[in-house]
Amino acid sequence: MIHLEEVTPDNWQLGLKVSKSQQKFVASDMELLARAYAFRNHRSNAYVIYSDSTPVGMALYYDSEKMNAYFFSQFFIDENFQRNGYGSKAIQLIIEQMKKDGRYHKILLCYLDGNEDALKLYQKFGFTQTGRIDNEIDMELLI
Repeated sequence: MIHLEEVTPDNWQLGLKVSKSQQKFVASDMELLARAYAFRNHRSNAYVIYSDSTPVGMALYYDSEKMNAYFFSQFFIDENFQRNGYGSKAIQLIIEQMKKDGRYHKILLCYLDGNEDALKLYQKFGFTQTGRIDNEIDMELLI
């Protein structure tokens, strides 16, 4: 069963990573944690994604008061666990958490041009492209 657990002193050093070919598209686990700390005053929510008791990925979102939205900042599934549906289930859980929180009715994210797997995954949940800044493509979902 896929579930989310907040990052804690007990689970922050798991060594989760994506394949070498994906590293240009995705932040590392340590970069995700650094961003979570940097946005701590914006209600950052950093999670380890588990399949039962096995850590399979990580995710981060925080409030973007300026955009009146949640910013789904970081997300990845470890290279050893991809293509098993974990990413889809985790995104579904994260969206449900945001809806339950209810502060905003919009989720923003961006992905790097060329990351077709991310594009397909986000489109599956109804995210639509809203613009482009350099090689980053912005997407949003109304909730």
